[in-house]
This record gives sequence, structure tokens and C-alpha cells, in this order.
Amino acid sequence: MLHVDKQADTYLYRQVIDLITENMDSGTLLPGDRLPSLRKMSKTAGVSVPTVRQAYIELERRRQVESRPKSGFYVRHRSANSIVSTSRTGSMKPAHLCCRPLMERVYDGINRPELVPLGIANPSMAKSAAKTLHRAMKRVMSRAESRSLGYASTLGEPTLRRQIAYQYLDTVGATVEPDEICITNGGQEALLLALRAVATAGDVIAVETPTYHGMLELIDSLGMLAVEVDTCPEEGVTLAALQRTLETHDVKACLFSSTLGNPLAVTMPEEDRRKMVALLEKYDVALVEDDVYGELRFDGVRPIPAQFLGSKARILTCGSFSKTAASGYRIGWVVTRHYVNEIARLKRAFSCSSGFLQQLTLADFLASGDYGRHLKALRPVLQRNCERMRALVADHFPDETRTSRPVGGSVLWLELPKNVDAEQLFDDAIKAGISISPGHIFSPVARYTNFIRLSFGHPWSEKTESALRWLGQRVHELK
Repeated sequence: MLHVDKQADTYLYRQVIDLITENMDSGTLLPGDRLPSLRKMSKTAGVSVPTVRQAYIELERRRQVESRPKSGFYVRHRSANSIVSTSRTGSMKPAHLCCRPLMERVYDGINRPELVPLGIANPSMAKSAAKTLHRAMKRVMSRAESRSLGYASTLGEPTLRRQIAYQYLDTVGATVEPDEICITNGGQEALLLALRAVATAGDVIAVETPTYHGMLELIDSLGMLAVEVDTCPEEGVTLAALQRTLETHDVKACLFSSTLGNPLAVTMPEEDRRKMVALLEKYDVALVEDDVYGELRFDGVRPIPAQFLGSKARILTCGSFSKTAASGYRIGWVVTRHYVNEIARLKRAFSCSSGFLQQLTLADFLASGDYGRHLKALRPVLQRNCERMRALVADHFPDETRTSRPVGGSVLWLELPKNVDAEQLFDDAIKAGISISPGHIFSPVARYTNFIRLSFGHPWSEKTESALRWLGQRVHELK
């Protein structure tokens, strides 16, 4: 930043505006970056605090920056994209997974470390908690070295279950008994146990559309069928569509992410979630709730899981530390008041128990307050990455491209021009050293052939920006 020229004819606040916009245009200030505080900018530019405030307010009026309560002013993303549609065709009928070979190729790409990782949703890596977790593990090892290398109980280490119960009480005011929690090997096993507890092979499971491809593969692997329910890209599951689905099909359970979804990254309004719970109670349909992203809303407001919005519904809530703290620890959990004995029986049959040392470490991580501090630091990094990615999409992809507007999490859902085949783009991107997720795999019948999901859940870098520019250029060529 340079000092303003007090001898010039231009008003001082307009010179401050010019200084800031020049830094935006040059890339010194990027979407999501925080502007200097009023006092710091006042000192740097050599003008009064009221002059800086007037400049910032004018920039906000122009929608070039935005103010955030108790935080300051931030550069807005330069996005001309309208919100993505879900662009469905055909009727919603129960179906088996039709694109498993493509899904396997996507996973192969995710696991190649030399690729730019835009295909994997791993928000905890955007700001690693490795150092604090290592310190927690050392404390655990020093207190109980031999014990920590043994087996945990089937339901899981009591200290970790107590900490998870306290986390629910602290963030959403919900009372959970530690004995209502079963620790699992990551969120995927939590979903597996929950689904097996309420449904069997041949049953119909209702899912959002689009939905996380791991859910679809799990449903199909269990011999069940998935039926898609219309989903609003801003408010989640459409209640009228859910009721039609329940009336039309013999739905055994719903598998939803109503607190914060993937890939749309939206939160279903609390009132709608209450109505959803009441609707499921009416039809006596179980709900398996995927809540792994619930603590990653950008605004820090923790949505209340559906389990705590009704007293009669058969609801199982699945959580995990994989998205928030440590994907490699493979520690998740199921919260259930009605199925805990069945979950424990299934857990014994499938994996007996989960890693003891990891459980003890995470219990210490939560109890020390390090987990809460980590989340507080992680959320703004994810938000800034999201804004940067949306800005680059707006700058480099065709004008017809439309994007989601995430309220949290780590993924962006893109609708590309109609003629673009996302599978072809995926193949081309892999050859160029970039992994992405084609939209086909987010529907059991591959509805989203001109959609892709991109991840911003990793440390931002020039490689990320170059990859996005390459993708934009390739989409221009394919359209």
C-alpha cells in the first residue's frame, strides 16, 4: 500500500479506494483476504480513520468488499455465476448404482499424490492440526503407554464418548448419553452400521440428489436400492418431493445430510428439518443422518442435528473427525437412542473395535480445548479458499457455468455448459495432473453428466490456481 497524495484534487477516501482496487486487480489482495484494519490502513495511507472507514463503506456499497461482524472487511469473490440447478431428467425410481467403474477410476485419481487434489473432499487438510494432535498423542503415551496400544471396547473409549457427548451439549445444547454413542472406523463405517441397523438387502433408501457418491456405493454394496429426492440447491431436501417419494415408494430409510451436505454444501433450514422429522415420524421411516460436516459452517453456527428435533423419529446420527481434524485417524461415531444394542452387535461382527490410541488422542484433543481452537482457525481458511475458487471459476470458465454457493464444508458444485461431458473432462484432467470428481457419480443413474465437484479443502497454492485455469480453458474447448 502507498501513501495518498494530499495535494491532489481527488478526495482522500477515493484515493484509498483506488489503492485497494489496484491491489485487487494486481492479485495482491485476493477474494477472501481481510483488508487492513481501519487503524492500520490509516497509518499506512497517512489519512484519518474516518477517511478509511468512508472508503471501506463505499467499497462495500459497490459489493467489492464485505464486512463481517467483529472480524473486519474482506474482499468479495468476483463471481458472475448464478446458483447451480440440480438439472434432473426422468422420473425418480429406485435404482442400483450404474457407474461403479467410473467411481473406481475417480478413487484411483484421488489416491495419486502427484495430482492436484481437486477431487477429494478433505477439509481438515486446509489447515492441518498435526502438531497439536502429535502433542496430544505424546501426552497420552506418557500417561498410559502400554494400555494405549491395546484394544478398545466395542462401543469405544468412554473418555472419548464423554467428550463427544459434551461437544453436542456445548455446540447445540443437546443432551446425549455416552452410552448412546458407538465409536466407528471413520464416518463410512458409521453409515454402514446405521444402514444395516434399519434396513436389509432389497430395501429402498431415499437420498438427496445430488448426493455423496460414497453413500450410493454403500447402499448398492448392501444390496439396497437408492431413490433420489428433489433437493433445492439453497435449502436442501424439498419437503413436498420427500412426501411424494414416501407416498409412491416403500421407503425403508432416508440417508440425508441436512446439517451441511455434499456436494451442494447447504444447510436445510431448521424449521424444514423439524417438518422433515415430523413427516418421517408419520410414515414411520428411519433417518440415517450424515453429520460429518456439521461443524464446518463458515459462520461457525452449528446446525442442530435432526435427532434432537423430534422425540419419536427413528434417527441415527453419524459423525466423524475425518473432515474436521484427522482423516487418517479413521475415527467416527454413531449416536442413537433406539438402536445402540444393534449397532454394538454389528460393530463386533464387522471390526470388533476402533483404534485405541487414536481414540485416547482425540479425547485429549477435545478436552484440552485444542479441537475448538482448531475449528475456529479452520473455518475462515475454508471460506477464503471457497471465495478464491469461485472467483477463478468466474474468470476462466465459460459464462454459462453455474456454481453452488457453499455455506461451509470444502466443495464446490459446478454446472458446465450442456455439451460438456464431465467424464471426458475428468479423463483429460487426470492426464494433465489434476483430479476432479465428475457429476455422474453423485447420482445412482448418472444424471449429472455436465457437472463436476471441485474441492477447496487443501492449502491454497499456485498449483491450485493453475489447475483451475487449465480446467476453465479445457471446458471452453469442449463446449
